[in-house]
Amino acid sequence: MTAPALPGWEHAYSGKVRDLYRPAEPHPAGDVVLVVASDRVSAYDHVLPTPIPGKGEVLTRLSLWWFEQLADIVPDHVVSLDVPEAVAGRAMVCRRLEMFPVECVARGYLTGSGLVEYRAGQAVCGVPLPPGLGEASRLSEPIFTPARKAELGDHDENISFEAVAALLGGDRAEELRDLTLRIYSRAADVAARSGIIVADTKLEFGLGPGGEVVLGDEVLTPDSSRFWPADGYAPGRVQPSFDKQFVRDWLTSPESGWDRVSPPPPLPDDVVERTRERYLEAADRLVG
Repeated sequence: MTAPALPGWEHAYSGKVRDLYRPAEPHPAGDVVLVVASDRVSAYDHVLPTPIPGKGEVLTRLSLWWFEQLADIVPDHVVSLDVPEAVAGRAMVCRRLEMFPVECVARGYLTGSGLVEYRAGQAVCGVPLPPGLGEASRLSEPIFTPARKAELGDHDENISFEAVAALLGGDRAEELRDLTLRIYSRAADVAARSGIIVADTKLEFGLGPGGEVVLGDEVLTPDSSRFWPADGYAPGRVQPSFDKQFVRDWLTSPESGWDRVSPPPPLPDDVVERTRERYLEAADRLVG
């Protein structure tokens, strides 16, 4: 899927979901980028050929709302919403940051790759956990489980806090860990008021022009977090979630016929619509 041409901006890079643009002329706000959230959807490290209509707007709407909820904890990269009309509602003008090569993940519940690691060694990213935990178990306190960023098409690699310290230095690693856990705790409290459990979330930080740590990319969206409905929570089984679980389930079903190696097949209309509804419901519950 080709990134659209936008007046006043030059396309610089496309990731799985986002397109980044540089200003064609010097920008009044200085060193900025235009971050556009597309309707693309990825799963199992592949970008799928079928978009989810409105997904980019949901991701942007939620990120902007969460940046406001977290403003007293950490500054964010948003400069303005003065964007080309073609991407209005799903784009932000943001400060260019020197991003840290680490995904900062906080987990309050055990699931996904964390559960796989726990079953193999009763620890996640080097954090020991008590015996007897299972799918969707709530942890006694949230834990920091970072990952090393992968190239497009590859899978992020879970690493220990010590590995982050080796990459960035001990003081910086502690700062990112503490910020990540503070943000997760705030988010969990805020989401609980809307009947949503934040099982885990992935954050990205970078250095601003003054050397300060800034929260960037997206934040606390269904793409970067696991949101579960609190009224249906039951440990011991996979939880329903406000994300692309319908997409994952279909791709791994016999109906799709996909081998996870060849290009993914188009999504059926009903999978697209049910996924779209889950994204919208998450945003409506949280933001109103």
